[in-house]
Amino acid sequence: MIKTGYGAWVREFEAERERRAALGDPEWGQGARLSPEIVRSIQKFQVGEDGDGSALCGKADRAGDPLYGEAVRLFVAEEQNHARMLKLLLAAAGAATLEGHWSDAAFVRVRRLLGLRVELLVLMVAEAVALGYYRALRDGTADALVREVAGRILADEERHVPFHCMRLREGLAALPRPARQAVTAGWCGLLAGAAALVAVDHGPALRELGVGRGAFVAQTLRRSGRMARAMAGGPVPAPAGAGAQV
Repeated sequence: MIKTGYGAWVREFEAERERRAALGDPEWGQGARLSPEIVRSIQKFQVGEDGDGSALCGKADRAGDPLYGEAVRLFVAEEQNHARMLKLLLAAAGAATLEGHWSDAAFVRVRRLLGLRVELLVLMVAEAVALGYYRALRDGTADALVREVAGRILADEERHVPFHCMRLREGLAALPRPARQAVTAGWCGLLAGAAALVAVDHGPALRELGVGRGAFVAQTLRRSGRMARAMAGGPVPAPAGAGAQV
């Protein structure tokens, strides 16, 4: 049973939706200049962001807290907006989107195997990898439109992490401490494998952005330590609107 605090997250997501509407879209008409390596990399991430979230929403509804279910729907809407922006960014560079990619299909299958906790644990792997990727994309390119889109998505992903950490902390709280530590250790191992796969698959693009394969994996694991501690029972950051980030 989910406990309390999701009303604050609903308000946070709604406030961000209003802020986004007031800000409007990036200026797509300025176009974007992307190398073939960056195009292929963004295409793969766009597939990962583009989903209806129905399985996650259904599990959230069955968890028993209507506010949590509403917050999850607002989270899914933000992810869908990421897919939309990446599609428009690719169009601004004269590139199309992909129909699918094996890495996204694998993540989706694993996420749907079991219950909400497993889905969120796998989702958090994707979120941790995305933080490193969008940071590299924002900081490693000279194209203004790419920097803006990557910066917007990165800001959202930084808000999503404490949201999921809060739910996972509650979901794992009933387990004995050694079991919680085993779960988070397994999560860290899964993250290391996923980061390595992304580093290999996106290696040419990451290199162009100034991040080597090994550095990408190391940075992802180093920055994920706080997530693992939060899931295991440590403090969970407040919504980003309250001034906290992971």
